[in-house]
Amino acid sequence: MGKPTGFLEYPRELPMARAPKERVHDWNEFHAHTEDAVLQQQGARCMDCGVPFCHTGTLIGGMASGCPINNLIPEWNDLVYRGLWKDALERLLKTNNFPEFTGRVCPAPCEGSCVLGISEPAVTIKNIECTIIDRAFDEGWMQSEPPPFRTGKKVAVVGSGPAGLSAAAQLNKAGHWVTVFERADRIGGLLMYGIPNMKLDKRAVVERRVRLMEAEGIKFIVNCEVGVSYPVDTLVKDFDAIVLCGGATKPRDLPIPGRELKGAHFAMEFLTKNTRSLLDSNLLNGDFISAKDKDVIVIGGGDTGTDCVGTSMRHGCRSLIQFEILPKPPDERAPDNPWPQWPKVYKMDYGQEEAAAVFGADPRQYLMNTEKFVGDAQGNLKELHTHRIEWVKDDNGRFVMKKVPGSEQVLPAQLVLLAMGFLGPENQLLEKLGVEIAKLPNGTHNAKAEYERYQTNLPNVFAAGDMRRGQSLVVWAINEGRGAARECDRYLMGETVLS
Repeated sequence: MGKPTGFLEYPRELPMARAPKERVHDWNEFHAHTEDAVLQQQGARCMDCGVPFCHTGTLIGGMASGCPINNLIPEWNDLVYRGLWKDALERLLKTNNFPEFTGRVCPAPCEGSCVLGISEPAVTIKNIECTIIDRAFDEGWMQSEPPPFRTGKKVAVVGSGPAGLSAAAQLNKAGHWVTVFERADRIGGLLMYGIPNMKLDKRAVVERRVRLMEAEGIKFIVNCEVGVSYPVDTLVKDFDAIVLCGGATKPRDLPIPGRELKGAHFAMEFLTKNTRSLLDSNLLNGDFISAKDKDVIVIGGGDTGTDCVGTSMRHGCRSLIQFEILPKPPDERAPDNPWPQWPKVYKMDYGQEEAAAVFGADPRQYLMNTEKFVGDAQGNLKELHTHRIEWVKDDNGRFVMKKVPGSEQVLPAQLVLLAMGFLGPENQLLEKLGVEIAKLPNGTHNAKAEYERYQTNLPNVFAAGDMRRGQSLVVWAINEGRGAARECDRYLMGETVLS
C-alpha cells in the first residue's frame, strides 16, 4: 500500500494530454507524464484494502477483472510513493515483459477493479506503470541481459505481436535459442501496424524494445511467412519446438449489397497501410488509404474503431460518424454490472475526444444497422442506407435485433471502415502443420490448445495469444505468451524455471 491516509488526502490526478485540436495535426504520442511529486501522491492513494482485486486477473461476466498478468500493483505503488524507483521497476518486470506497451494501450482492467474505485476515482495504476518503465529507459537502467547459459534447444516463434514477443523473451531467458518469424516488413505485429503511432510510438517505444531483445540473443526474421515463403517442413525439422502466435487476423465482414464498392475497407487494412507509409515516408509516398476531405463512417466500436477515428481525423476528413450496434452505456455502473466487474459505462476515448473537438459532438451513433452501400457510376462508394434498431427478447429469451419503423437514413460516405472484430486466425498454417482447430458457437475459430497448458494436438507445437483465445487485449496476449513459454520450456527440459 501507499500512505495509510493517502486516499483521503489526494484526489485522482492524470497528466494533461495534448489538446485534441492540437494533436490531430501530427502523429506524435498524445500521452504525457506527471511530475514525480504528483505521481508519488498518486501512488500514496493505494489503500490498505486487505484483498487487492487490482492484480487478480480473473474473468467476471466475460471480461477481465484485475490485471491478467497479475502485476504486483500495490507493491510498486508503495515503492513509487517512497521514491524507490529502481525497486518499483524490479517488481514491475517480475510479471510484465513490456510495461511500456501496456502502460500506453491497455484499457486498465486493474483500475476497473481497484477497491478505492468502489466509492472514489480509482488509483492511476496505468499512468504509474508507464512512468516507471519510461524512467527506467531514460535513466539507462534497461540494459540487455543475455541468459548466462544456453540449453542448445531451438524454438521457433511464429508471429511477433505481444504474445510472440513475450514468449520469445521468456524462452530466451530460459536459455533456449529463439527465432521469431514475422511475415510483415517490421517486427511488432499488432503493436507495429494495428495500433496507430499517436497511441504507441513505433521507433521510440516498439523498436527500442526489439533492439534490446536482439541484444539479448533473440533472432528476428521479417518478410517471412511460414507456410508460404518458409516451408513448414523446414520449420519442423530445424526446431525442437514451435510456438504459434499469429494472432486473430481474419476480420469479420459485412456481407450486404454494395460491399464490393471502392471505398469500403477493413479497419486493419486502413491502419496498417497508414502506419507503414508513415514510417517509410512520413506519408509522402501516398501508399495508404486517405480519409482527407471525405465523409467517413466507422462501423464498429472498441479500440480498433477508435483508432480508425483518430487516424481519419489526422488525415483531415470532412465529416465522421461511428456506428455502434449496442445501446449507449450508462454514465454510472448499472445494477447488473457491479464492482469488481469491468465498468461498462459511457466514456470518450482519444479518437472520440478529437472528433468532438473538431466537429462539435461525440461521433458515435448507437443502435445503428447498415442495410446497403450505394455507389456512383464508376463504382465508388457514395452513401450508406441505414436504420435504427432495438434489442428485444425472442420466444427463447434471447436478445435479437428489431428494426425501428421509420428510422431509415441515407448518409453520405466515400470511405467506410469495418471495425467489427475478428473471426480468428488464418487457417493455412494451422492446416499445413496439422494443428486442430476449435470452432466456437459464435462463428469464430481458434487454434485448439488448453488454457494453462497451451499445447496443441502436436506435442512440440504450442499456441498462444489471439490465435488461441480469440481477439483480446494486449495484456492477455502477454499473459498467454508467458504461459506458452513456460509450458514449452517444461516440454523441452522436463521442468521449468519460468513463471
